[in-house]
Amino acid sequence: MGDAENPHAELEHLRRAMATRPVIDQAHGVLMAAYRCTPDSAWHVLVTVSQHTNTKLHHVAAALVETTQGKDLPGHLSTALREALKTAPQDQPGQGV
Repeated sequence: MGDAENPHAELEHLRRAMATRPVIDQAHGVLMAAYRCTPDSAWHVLVTVSQHTNTKLHHVAAALVETTQGKDLPGHLSTALREALKTAPQDQPGQGV
């Protein structure tokens, strides 16, 4: 039975998404401000770091947000972040926000 057929599973999925979304949005903003990324590039960086480190997106986001309070980004995430920033889509004239 898939989530669409199981309202309890779907509700739990929505609750998890609502709980983790704020920190993901904060990390998105941190990347945009710190690295002058477009919204799309910042999202690409978050997803790439998550995938390349096998770390849940909201955990990557939380670690990134914690750096604004003086905490160091764990080494494996820091390395993946540097690499992801190198491959992030570049701004195109006339695009972005």
